[in-house]
Amino acid sequence: MKILVVDDEKLLVKGIKFNLENEGYQVLTAYDGATAVELARQETLDLIILDLMMPGLSGSEACMKIREFSDVPIIMLTARSEDADKIMGFACGADDYVTKPFNILELKARIRALLRRSSGQSRPAAQPDPELLTVGDLTLDTRQRVAIRDGKAIDLTAKEYDLVELLMKNPRRVYSRESLMDLVWGYSYAGDYRTVDVHIRRLREKLERVPAEPAYIITKWGVGYYFAGEDQPTI
Repeated sequence: MKILVVDDEKLLVKGIKFNLENEGYQVLTAYDGATAVELARQETLDLIILDLMMPGLSGSEACMKIREFSDVPIIMLTARSEDADKIMGFACGADDYVTKPFNILELKARIRALLRRSSGQSRPAAQPDPELLTVGDLTLDTRQRVAIRDGKAIDLTAKEYDLVELLMKNPRRVYSRESLMDLVWGYSYAGDYRTVDVHIRRLREKLERVPAEPAYIITKWGVGYYFAGEDQPTI
């Protein structure tokens, strides 16, 4: 699999590249956002590791440009642990984030989890479903991994799609943030489930007609989230 690593810290890029190549990955490198966007256009990539703060075209700007033509999984590297940085990364289309300084083993674990999900492996167990899932005016094409409303495709990141697919395939079942992290992201990061909340918010903005009054993705206060149905939710 081919991974693009982008950071203006050349020693960090060198270290990540060395470790990933030892795992058998093919690694491309870049040191600025503009080059990252160009490589993402030219190459068939399986994953991008992208630093949030870079001179010139920032990581967030590069991420948004890449999202205009690709849904390749993106892990954002953030120099700080503030929620604002994480939210910025998710808002521009990233699928996951890692805070610097990080343990290379954690980065590898997140890479493996994203690659499994994007390749369709280790999906949450469920009974066979038809290719099209329809609830109200919302349809999910599970073969092409596309959400459709009013006949128009809705642009979702890989993780946003995985999350809504899980919820739609199991309507009225309430999932805790912990279980969603484990099922959708492939790992559980105790104490930090803002990732789930941010993705739910972005899904509501894209799928709901009135995001502040969701009709599909509902919060079960104190427990988690579920996809609405005619019956009462179950945990």
